[in-house]
Amino acid sequence: MRVYVPTTLAALAQAHPDGALDQSAAYAVTPALREWYVSDDLEELEYAALVRAAQSSLRLLAADAGAPRRRVVVALDVPDQAVRPFPGDEYQDQASLGRVTLAAPVRLAKAAAVHADADEEEVVTDVTAAAAAIGAADAGDTDAQFDVDGAEDHELLWYATQEIPGLIG
Repeated sequence: MRVYVPTTLAALAQAHPDGALDQSAAYAVTPALREWYVSDDLEELEYAALVRAAQSSLRLLAADAGAPRRRVVVALDVPDQAVRPFPGDEYQDQASLGRVTLAAPVRLAKAAAVHADADEEEVVTDVTAAAAAIGAADAGDTDAQFDVDGAEDHELLWYATQEIPGLIG
């Protein structure tokens, strides 16, 4: 199963020497995500899971003021038994659609790719504003949601795993 693990550049840098990212939250193509998205196209569904993971990365940035203001998602394939459904009702919160829990830390050697924001001034500015606004947006503030949407207008770039040292450096 392909899973998308939200993280930050700071957490990725901390995990890189040991080769394990200690993050149990991830996003995947779950039955609830399939039902909500109403598509049978696996590529579209995986993209929807990636977008959800990027939104979760924003929340991680909001909690870590010292982390560089770029969203990061690690994509990897894990055995189905390594993934557990997220506790609770996925239908209560659209942001949790596709959320799963991983049974063990993510081994970076198993990663298929890393997706991250470009290191460009406009992107960093928009992600900084979105990270500051995500809490208010979650509470229904439409102005804050505008800031969050500004970050989501930027596509995450694809990086091969051997590019991680350059990404975190």
